[in-house]
Amino acid sequence: MQKEYDFVIVGSGLGGLACANILALEGFSVVVLEKNHQIGGHLQVYSRGKSIFDTGVHYVGSLDEGENLYQFFKYFGILDKLKMKRMDNDKFDVIRFQDGSEYDYAQGFDHFKATLINYFPEEKTAIDTYCAKIQEVCDRFPLYNLRISGENYQMDGDVVGLNAHDFIASITDNERLRNVLAGSNLLYAGVRDKTPFYVHALIMKSYLSGSYKFIDGGSQIAIQMSKAIRVHGGEIYKYKKVVSANYNDEGRITEVVLENGETFKGKQFISNVHPSVTIDIFGADRFLNVYKNRVQGLENSISTFLVHLTFYEKSFKYLNYNIYQHHIEDVWGGIDYDQETWPQTYFICTPYISKTGEYADSMSVMTYMNASETEKWAGTFSTVAEPGTRDAEYEQFKKDKEAKVLGRLEEVFPGISEKVKAIHSATPLTFRDYIGNKDGSLYGVLKNSNSPTRTQINTKTRIPNLHLTGQNISMHGILGVTVSAFVTCFPFVDKDKLIQKVKNA
Repeated sequence: MQKEYDFVIVGSGLGGLACANILALEGFSVVVLEKNHQIGGHLQVYSRGKSIFDTGVHYVGSLDEGENLYQFFKYFGILDKLKMKRMDNDKFDVIRFQDGSEYDYAQGFDHFKATLINYFPEEKTAIDTYCAKIQEVCDRFPLYNLRISGENYQMDGDVVGLNAHDFIASITDNERLRNVLAGSNLLYAGVRDKTPFYVHALIMKSYLSGSYKFIDGGSQIAIQMSKAIRVHGGEIYKYKKVVSANYNDEGRITEVVLENGETFKGKQFISNVHPSVTIDIFGADRFLNVYKNRVQGLENSISTFLVHLTFYEKSFKYLNYNIYQHHIEDVWGGIDYDQETWPQTYFICTPYISKTGEYADSMSVMTYMNASETEKWAGTFSTVAEPGTRDAEYEQFKKDKEAKVLGRLEEVFPGISEKVKAIHSATPLTFRDYIGNKDGSLYGVLKNSNSPTRTQINTKTRIPNLHLTGQNISMHGILGVTVSAFVTCFPFVDKDKLIQKVKNA
């Protein structure tokens, strides 16, 4: 007899791993199926030469003692196994402009406020108002504060329609301060007329509550989560690409079917894959047209061009902070970039590698790139699990883009080119192939303050035993995805007791 699992989870991104961990801890039999050679979704790392590169997680917040992610990781049993380095207390992020001026983000609300008021003494009221609003909005999201109130533990209808750009503009006329406050909006691919303030607030509060880098790469979260799942009897399999499902007469899924014909039986199914890809896998005819059209018509956030530089030994000092560099005055403008002056805005970080200590082994640079730029190669596919090749023109395209990014970096760090031993890059196609969405979108469905409910996706679907989890459900990011996993699991557990367990961890 083939084993029937309580839960079959499709996709091993953090959402799938977190659901598996929660459910295995509650005594359910769980299996996670991953199509790639590496688990973890955006937590994956890869190595070139002897350097380790993160694909998605460059730093993480809310990890000071007692903060929400700290508690979640404690509950999962992985906190004491993660190797982390706390970022500079006085500046974990630096917002930098074309004229060379830099503005530090300090950790903790009081320190953050004091630092900003130092730059803008006449704007104390605006800065106080901004910080108070962040705390007020975040307080309206119960689960982010390890609380449950009624059914609405994800978000408060009153705050989801407030636009981030508009709110910041409403508290000050000082253009530079507005740009400094929104200066790290690459963290959520901010769009001036769409990004809700709650997205900005939850992310800012998270980083102000303890910003850390993962020593030797972020894949350790996935590794420790998978170990914890197995300890509690869960199973995880790689190279298992789910392509369809079989149903019984009541319209319930009985099993998923893999590309090789293998099947996995289950009572409940959770998809950690992008909702529009989930519809393709589980059968478009099983979903109502109105739902299908809405989900498949949702706009995704923009994709990215990610450049990894490897340095010659002891040539570039390690930076215990990140830089958000803006070559244009308007920090919201980089997303609608102009080809001639691209990249206009980008994120710079140096991973902390234990063996090189005070020197950086490498640098990661992320900037915006529309999927349309790689459209001509959209028919190609290439991962370690399914090796494919792309033509010489594609390789040249990447080289040209790398050269442009390096040219820009010279403006920030004169002479950096001479310190670079090797350069590698990833395009929207790389993210599409490894993450399994349709366009390489970095943060999934784009949240929209103009129609907030339209971009909200319920964890329950019309198929009675199919549920959704991951970055498209409530929020992206390590914290957002972890919260989403709890929401996905609530129908199967006593949610009050579960959150109490997290608090008591």
